[in-house]
Order: sequence, then C-alpha cells, then structure tokens
Amino acid sequence: MIVECDIGIACYPDDGRSSEDLLSAALVALLPALSEKGSTYNFHTPCLGRSAHRRLEIETHLRRALTQGELFLHYQPQIDVVTGRMVSVEALMRWQHPVWGWVSPAEFIPVAEDCGLIDSLGNWALETALGDASLWRDQGVDLRVAVNLSAIQLRDPHLLVRIRRCLDRHGLAASALEIEVTESTAMRDVIDALTHLHDFTDAGIHLAIDDFGTGYSSLASLKNIRVGLLKLDASFVSGLPEDAENAAIAAAIIRMADALGARTLAEGVETREQFDWLRAQGCHLAQGWLFARALPAVEIPALFHRNFLTSL
Repeated sequence: MIVECDIGIACYPDDGRSSEDLLSAALVALLPALSEKGSTYNFHTPCLGRSAHRRLEIETHLRRALTQGELFLHYQPQIDVVTGRMVSVEALMRWQHPVWGWVSPAEFIPVAEDCGLIDSLGNWALETALGDASLWRDQGVDLRVAVNLSAIQLRDPHLLVRIRRCLDRHGLAASALEIEVTESTAMRDVIDALTHLHDFTDAGIHLAIDDFGTGYSSLASLKNIRVGLLKLDASFVSGLPEDAENAAIAAAIIRMADALGARTLAEGVETREQFDWLRAQGCHLAQGWLFARALPAVEIPALFHRNFLTSL
C-alpha cells in the first residue's frame, strides 16, 4: 500500500525556539504544499510567514466586512462604439477597510474563494447590483448590469433558482442581467459548466466570457456555449494599434466572435487611438478609463444620456 502525505518543515532555531513556534511555522509551511498535486513538502520562510499572516488577517476582517457595511459595488460604463451611448455597466466589488483603506479585489477575492466566503460575497453582489438596477429603472435609466460569477458559485446546483428569485424580488426581467465568467472558469469543468451556462441563456440571462484569450481555451467547447459577449482582455488592448502582436490577436478574436454570432467588448480602453482602431475592426463595445472609471451607483444615472463620443 502506498501512503501519500504533504509535509511542512520548520527548522530550529531560525523558525522558532519553542515547540509551539516551530509547530506554527510548520503549519504555515504546509499550506502551499496542500495546494500541490501528490505528495510534496515545503520549507518555512520568513516571507511565507508574512504572507500567511496577511491572508489570515484578510480572512478575519473580510468575514466582518459584509455585516459592517465595508463592501461596495462600483459600476464601470460599457459604451456602444457606434452610438457612443452607455448600454450596460459592470459591477465591480470594492472594500474600504476602516484602518487599511481600500483593499484591492486582487488581494481579497482569492482569499474569499479559498476560505469559503465567495458564495456569500457573490450573493451580496448579485442582490446589490440588481437592487441598483431596479432603482435606476425607476429613474428612467434602463441598463443591463453585468455581475461576475466565480467557479465555486458555478458549482451550486440551485444557482439559477436563486438568481431568478433575486430578479423577481427587484421586478427585473432576466434580460436585465448579464453573467460574466472567466474563460478559465468556463473551461475548467466543461461538462458541468456547459449545463449551467445553457440554463442561464435558456432563462434569458445574458452570458459573457471575461478575460478571453488569457486562459486555456477549448474552441470546440466554446462553440457549444451560447455566449453573447466575448470580453477582449485589457492585456491585448494595451499598446494598440502600434503593438503588432496584440493587434493580430485582438483582430482575430473579434473576427472569431463574429463567426460565432457573439459580440465583443474591449476592456481597458484608455486612448482615442485604441478606440478608433477597435471600432474599425468591428468591436461592438468598449470599457475603460477613456470613458469613465468605476463609479458609485448614485453617479450612473447622470451618465445615461451622455454621448461619450462627443467628449473624446
């Protein structure tokens, strides 16, 4: 019989002088080893200890953040490149800690996924985003709101029921919501993901693939996902139109989306030159600091009737 195990290693006296300190350091060293496949080992380092301590801090404070009103949604406008009008917004989570200030989503979202908080955060984001969309509609502002979905949420067999109930609570049609999943999420568990994603589109909910081109695509699987929007990652928009490699990739994605019957949205658009090139290539929507940063919900209605092309 073969026995597999993972080992965290701490050394006396560098990692501790008491049995308690050494055990604590060994447990910290064990954490990265547990994320690897098969048996492995890992030595404790001071840097690892600081990283583990920071993650524990974030997890502890994040659990409180939901109940203390420290989390917010900001919304970044998504602009039709032909009309210059805002047609939708992406909901982006923000955390303002009372002592630390603004905490980057790149730091706290992975922690939330690892410690099991992402489902609660996702439910809160969906409820808040649809609530804001309902308030905008009451002001004559009809916008689709895009909400990001994590891989963990996508595994929930009751997810569609929960989303429908949330839409009903706020008096919104399914078409008012766009679910965004990253390319890697959609392709990680293709069979299960396809079932959920088809359920969304069958229900009338719009579907977008985020960060397209940065994950591990399966074009054979992608053609079976009834995706309405492919989001061109900002890394491919950067440097346009001078960057020949990015230009070739961006143009290929736009043409592929057209062939699949999907629209394209370019993220991270910061210059007029980028915008003009993307529009000439047939990209449908654009999002980025050229138009607006992510804004609080109360500031969105004032932008609804603006023609963003006139201000470029």
